[in-house]
Amino acid sequence: MKQIPNIFTLLNLFFGGIAVICILQNGITIIYSDEGKQFADIPERIWLAPLFIALAAVVDFLDGFLARLLKQASPLGRELDSLADVVSFGLAPGLIIYQLLRMSYMRQEDGADISMIWLLPALILPCAAAYRLAVFNLDNSQSKSFKGIPVPAVGLMVASFPLIYWTRNADWVENLLLNKWVLYATVLLLSYGMVCRAPMLSFKVGGKGDPQQLPRILLAVLAIISVFFLHWLAVPLIFLFYIIISLAFKNRIA
Repeated sequence: MKQIPNIFTLLNLFFGGIAVICILQNGITIIYSDEGKQFADIPERIWLAPLFIALAAVVDFLDGFLARLLKQASPLGRELDSLADVVSFGLAPGLIIYQLLRMSYMRQEDGADISMIWLLPALILPCAAAYRLAVFNLDNSQSKSFKGIPVPAVGLMVASFPLIYWTRNADWVENLLLNKWVLYATVLLLSYGMVCRAPMLSFKVGGKGDPQQLPRILLAVLAIISVFFLHWLAVPLIFLFYIIISLAFKNRIA
């Protein structure tokens, strides 16, 4: 019984590892349109990466739930959880942005020969995730709310990018996702969001009288409406709602 939560934590890491494999073994190739325009093509295999990141998020929730249910929470489980989260919600999403940056540069002439130095900023994301998780493990004040954006939230938001790209029905979506400056800005903003100390909404239900109940309900309603109308495009919007609501209700959350 004692090891059941840890097994789920290791499943988180296992799924995150599979996501990394899917991202790296994607077979990006350069193709040309009838007009001679150069752009990158990626097989559907990378679609599997968001699936495994989502599975990692499910077991990440379950390991904490089971630890509390079985009363088996431990310092070992806490450390394992952070190590798994770095891979599943830090490294894997960082590599998604790395590949999107490659695709962005491949739209340029001789873009396939771009120096790796222009792609390495994507790795700032997992570095920020690791720092945020280390701080979280040492900060006992984050049991009921978070300081800084939780790493899984960032990971799931970035994981939606491939799904949005391959289900897009408008050119502006493709142009936005493959704009290198937008991608660089995304890395910097998300990294800052993780390491900042702004109070953020927690999804740990505290029972009757919980001051975070109202913002959770508001976020849930906005999320349902967004998914109904926007499908995968709703994920970044829900993420933005999460930040806005957290800051708007910071007096209830802090």
